[in-house]
Amino acid sequence: MNAFPTLATPRLRLRELRATDAPALCAIHGDTANMRWFGADPMTDLAQAHALIDTFAQWRTQPNPGTRWGIERAGELIGSCGLFKWNRSWNSCALSCELAPAARSQGLMSEALRSMLDWGFTHMQLHRIEAWVHPHNTASLALLQRLGFKAEGTLREAGFWNGQRHDLVVLGLLVQEWLDK
Repeated sequence: MNAFPTLATPRLRLRELRATDAPALCAIHGDTANMRWFGADPMTDLAQAHALIDTFAQWRTQPNPGTRWGIERAGELIGSCGLFKWNRSWNSCALSCELAPAARSQGLMSEALRSMLDWGFTHMQLHRIEAWVHPHNTASLALLQRLGFKAEGTLREAGFWNGQRHDLVVLGLLVQEWLDK
C-alpha cells in the first residue's frame, strides 16, 4: 500500500495512529463499559496501547492489508476506525470502529465512517464491506443501518472476550447501495 491516506471531514481528521496516541487509546480501550461490545478485553496498561498501535501499523504490510485511522477532533484523539481483512480477489473487507464516550451522540462516528467508506469503495475498489456487531450494541447497529448496511444474519458464539462467548450480527454494505444513498 502507498503512503498513509489522511482523510478530512468538516469536523475531523482521520490520520495514522502515532505512539503519542497511546494514552488516549489506552483510556478508550481501558474503559470496561466502553469496551463491552468491542470484541476484546479492556486494556490494563499503556504497553498494550503501544502494541495495538504497532498492530494497526503492520496491517498495511499484510498480504490482506488493512488501514486503521485515528479519529482526531481539535487535535485530540477521540477514537479510531478501520478497514481490514481486505480480500482483493473478492473486493471485500471488514469494518471496525470505537469512539470515546465523551465524543458520542454528536454524529462524529457517522462523519468519520462516511469518509472512510468513500475512500474504501473508491481507492480499494471494494464491492462489499461488512461489520460484525454484538446484538445488544444498539447504537452501532443503528449507525450502520443509517449508513445503508443491511443485517444479514447471526454468527452464533463467534466472539469471545471478557471470558464469555458472544453472538455477532453480520451486516453488509455493497458499493451500489452506497452509491445509491
